[in-house]
Order: sequence, then structure tokens, then C-alpha cells
Amino acid sequence: MDHSILLWGGFNAFVFLMLALDLGVFHRNAHEIKIREAIIWSFVWITMALIFNAGIWHYMGEVKAVEFLTGYIIEKSLSVDNIFVFVLIFSAFQVETKYQHKVLFWGVLGALVLRIAFILAGVSLIQKFHWIIYVFGVFLIYTGIKLALDKGTKVKVEDSPILNFVRKFIPVTPNFVGGKFLTRINKKTYATPLLLVLILIEVTDVIFAVDSIPAILAISNDTFIVYTSNVFAIMGLRSLYFALAGSLKYFTYLHYGLALILSFVGVKMLTADFIKIDSFLSLGVIGLILAGSIAASLIWKKKEA
Repeated sequence: MDHSILLWGGFNAFVFLMLALDLGVFHRNAHEIKIREAIIWSFVWITMALIFNAGIWHYMGEVKAVEFLTGYIIEKSLSVDNIFVFVLIFSAFQVETKYQHKVLFWGVLGALVLRIAFILAGVSLIQKFHWIIYVFGVFLIYTGIKLALDKGTKVKVEDSPILNFVRKFIPVTPNFVGGKFLTRINKKTYATPLLLVLILIEVTDVIFAVDSIPAILAISNDTFIVYTSNVFAIMGLRSLYFALAGSLKYFTYLHYGLALILSFVGVKMLTADFIKIDSFLSLGVIGLILAGSIAASLIWKKKEA
């Protein structure tokens, strides 16, 4: 128990330290994140995730390490769909680039809290009601098919029921007030459009967590492995957004790859009691699907050009 508390406490302390350094030091002043800066931070987060994975391999064994890496790759891959939606939201509200990092920072902080709740609930359900894995499996296959047929993520930002609900209780200023989420006018508190953007970002993460958490639970039922792989993927989501936002149009076939990955882990869940799919094999299949969909996007895009 003491070892477990130390492990969880140490990891979460590291996460909050990095968040504090991120907002308080490296991004203290609002500025536009250039592609070069975003790529560097993406590399930093990926490197830290791999170092952490090496630590898991050393202290917890190769099986746990492969589970972490597989979960991390799945979450990182599904994050691309989040980025599509972030682009739509920021474009719809015409959010200045220099304020987008702040919105994503607080969005990530909220996502961390929501994800741990989802993970604990998912693991608890599987442990108490084993048959729930079949529900998760069918849901993932359905989501994969739907993603393939829909040809990617489609989200309508305008007249969102969530925003209409918020406006009923909080008055909203017609224009942005710098990088503020709330402002005071005539001794009355108003929300700014930037707060509405943050709320949509949080709601988006909840929606995507419904897909991604069951997908990772198909790989591992170790709460610590599922949580840490999720956190590392989420922490690197902001830099990934700024690195890829302008080039998403080139990944034409990526959503087919994501659909196949979701369907594969869904089948893995459904057959878990009858066929044991090796962790290394799962990692290889997922990596091959992801690489194939990216390669297909680049090859066919080049031919069309």
C-alpha cells in the first residue's frame, strides 16, 4: 500500500510540476505558438513518455511496459480526432492564436480530473461485472464502423445545446476581453466567449474519453498503466495540436486507420476469454495500422497533387 501511494503521489506531483512550469514559466506571457516550438515540445513529451516507459520495463516488467506503450499509442492516435474538433471550435469562435494555448492548458487540467474518474469507474466495472467487457467491445466496434462511414469527425459548434444552457445562467460578453474567461462590468460578473470555448473543449474531451478509455482498458486493466499512458498522451496534446493543426488536411485516410484500431481492440475485448492476444502482437498490429493509414494519406495525396 505504501509503495502504491508513493508511486501515484510521485507521478501526480511530477504532472502538476510540469503544468506549473508550463504555464508559470515557459508560457507565462500569451504568444502565438510557432510550429518549431510545438515540434520541440512534442519531442520533449514523447521523450519523457519513453523514459517513463523504460522505467516501467525496469521496475514492473516487459508486459506492463508493452501495455503502457500500446495504450499511449492508442490514446495519441485518437487524439488526432480531438485536434480536428479543436480546429473547428477555435475557427468558429475566431480565437486569436496567442490565447489558444491558455484554453488548451486549462482544458488539459480538466481532462486529467475527468480521465481519472472515467478510468477508476471503468476498471471497477470490469472487476465487479466481467460481462461489461463485451459491452465495451461491441461499443468500440460500433464506434470504429461509424468513424469509417462518417469519414472523420463532424461537429456542429454553432447553436450548441451546451452553450445555450450556459447562457441561461451566465451573461456572456459579445466580444473577447483579452485572454480572460470572466470579467466584471458594472459590478456584475460576465463570461467571455473564451470561457464558452473552454467549456466546449472540456465537453469534447468527455465525448472522446468515452471511446478512448474502453480502448485502453482492452489493453490493460492495471489502473496505474491506463492512467499514466492517458496522462502522457493528454499532456502532449497541446503541442501536437500546434504542430499538426495546419497539416491535418493531408491525413486523408487516417480516420480509416483509427476506425480499424478501435475495431481491433473491440474484437480483442470480445474474444479475451477465449483467445489470448499477446501484448507485443497487439502493439505491432496497432503500429502497423497507424503507419499504413498515414503512409496511404501521404502517397495518395502526393499522386493527386
